[in-house]
Amino acid sequence: MLNIWNNLDWSILTDALMSAVPVLICITLHECAHGLAALKLGDTTARDMGRLSLNPIKHFDLMGFIMMAFLGFGWAKPVPIDMRRFQNPKRDMAISAAAGPLCNLAITVVCLFLYGALTPLLSGRGSAAALVYGTVVRTAYLSLAFAVFNFIPIPPLDGSKVLFSVISEQAYEKLMHYERYGMLLLVALVVTGVLSGPLNTAVNFLFDKLWIVAQWGLDFISFFFR
Repeated sequence: MLNIWNNLDWSILTDALMSAVPVLICITLHECAHGLAALKLGDTTARDMGRLSLNPIKHFDLMGFIMMAFLGFGWAKPVPIDMRRFQNPKRDMAISAAAGPLCNLAITVVCLFLYGALTPLLSGRGSAAALVYGTVVRTAYLSLAFAVFNFIPIPPLDGSKVLFSVISEQAYEKLMHYERYGMLLLVALVVTGVLSGPLNTAVNFLFDKLWIVAQWGLDFISFFFR
């Protein structure tokens, strides 16, 4: 029994635990961005229901968290938005929906810049420094994955709300009729690898393109320590 225990591959669980904090950062700021955008556009629902909060528990969805931690793609508990309070419902709903993924993209850029800036400061300084270093780059990658995933135009993801602004209301109502099945479809597509393969390809491509931001961070800090 001891040999079996020792031979178990704990890497998947370890990676998931290492992803816990980055995932919570990604989902919390993502949902707050939705709520803040809606508030600026006239809808106070998220604020009134206490969802404009940096407390991760307010935005926690167990299944979405597990999938994000283990598979790199997931979701949070959606921030409530009442589009009837918008002056221009189609446009403002699209803006509010896009705010979440765009916030995640901003997180990726900031973390990559920090990653580059921390390179000369933390390199070779022990396990604690390596943990900070690893958390920063993991947050950058997971935040980008979260942004890409949420831009998929399948209800209830943000991409379907953005799609609302460019299709007729009748077509959108038909799309929303199947929203209850959308999440089941997404889970099935990701778990079976049908969707995760193309998503990983897209995220890796974008991450490689954005890696130049880390070089900017390194150049910035090197300017002061040369």
